[in-house]
Amino acid sequence: MAENKNIELIRGDPKVAIRKLSVPTTIAMLIVMVYNLTDSIWIAGIGANAIAATGFTAPLYMFIGGVGNAIGSGGNSLIARAIGAKDKELADNAGCHTVLITMILTVIFTIFTVGLLRPMLEIMQAGDAMEYAMTYGTISFSFTAFLLFSSVLAAIFRSEGDVKRAMYVMVGTSVINLILDPVFIYALNLGIAGAAYATALSGAIACAVMAYWIWIKKDTYLSINLKNFKFDMGILKDILNVSLPNLVENFLIALQIFAINSMLTMVAGTMAVGAYTSGKRVNMMANVPLMGIGTSVLTVSGAAFGARSLKKLRETYSYSMKIAHVIAIILASIMFFGAEYISLLFTYSPESIAMRPMLVFTIQALSFFLLAYPAGNISSMMFQSVGKGMTSLIITLFRTLIFQVALAYLFGILLGYGMLGVYIGVIGGCGLGSIMAYLLSEHYIRGLKKDSRFDSMA
Repeated sequence: MAENKNIELIRGDPKVAIRKLSVPTTIAMLIVMVYNLTDSIWIAGIGANAIAATGFTAPLYMFIGGVGNAIGSGGNSLIARAIGAKDKELADNAGCHTVLITMILTVIFTIFTVGLLRPMLEIMQAGDAMEYAMTYGTISFSFTAFLLFSSVLAAIFRSEGDVKRAMYVMVGTSVINLILDPVFIYALNLGIAGAAYATALSGAIACAVMAYWIWIKKDTYLSINLKNFKFDMGILKDILNVSLPNLVENFLIALQIFAINSMLTMVAGTMAVGAYTSGKRVNMMANVPLMGIGTSVLTVSGAAFGARSLKKLRETYSYSMKIAHVIAIILASIMFFGAEYISLLFTYSPESIAMRPMLVFTIQALSFFLLAYPAGNISSMMFQSVGKGMTSLIITLFRTLIFQVALAYLFGILLGYGMLGVYIGVIGGCGLGSIMAYLLSEHYIRGLKKDSRFDSMA
């Protein structure tokens, strides 16, 4: 059966598993990023303030997406370790707990984000983009359930090695989203509200399809149902040991975007926020293969740790680092030398053409950020896979908030280098954080040699 092949894959050769899991995951993420990029292109037709509005709402939007990723990562980590230890009962129950946690947090964060939107926009001085941002954000955050569950259910599929079906759903719904965007924004004349509705509808479709496979067709390896649910505080704590630090990590990333947007507004105005928002989406799209590798590390390392195989854990980490850096160099080169052409996608309308020089500069600057990204990302995912969520949190704290924001403020504001200084801080901070993450990972893996439970030759 397909699911047995998936289980054999994540328990087998780490290099093969990383390659086979990374490709479908990367394709799925790439399609989603293509949608996000196209979404920005369609919104660009409304004007620069509309693009800026998506940038001002990005911190909360990324935070909510981060909540889903955090819960999914916590469940993925425990499920993968249970599969590695050949404990299906634990894997099933972990899946049940993951879904329950998501249901509770959906209610909490829907209320939280809708209520916090206007105060946050006022603090960031959204100005002329305020009404666009309120419209886009209110609609998007009202459908928080779809954003959360689409992330969590996809993580459950990945945890058992079934990355292809998660890919099919993400690709299919993104294509639908691409079609709905121009219809809702322009044909129905809904403007920026249409972009938000299209996103919400695509999330609903993704949830419906995955729910059908899990609870109606029932052809997954995991059996997530009331019969297999037995409340276990140990399982809850294990999931939250990864999820809560991961959640804080995503909050820190959202806070970092909030801080960078605010600094850019101070030194260069709201147009700089629009340029950074568009440039960041290009950067995130280039990041997709790197994130795909990192997501695969979460599953493969978790299975290796559950099987107590130090050799496979080391091989997973080392191999992932090598291929991620090679890919980063290639993609960063494309971003840097192709910045002028890429910028045309966002500055084709008379309302947004004035942003083009800023955007070209931003894309080129963020190409260096791409080079500094892999070590920090893969190290964080490795720590999450073994249940060390707090270590992953520490890495993210230094990499995003302490290093990046502090250096951006130093160079951009205190030393007066403006927009250039902000980007120097962001890139330099990411680089310092990645070096720290790599050193921590190497120290942790070497330390496992002293643990008698691990068979380094297994």
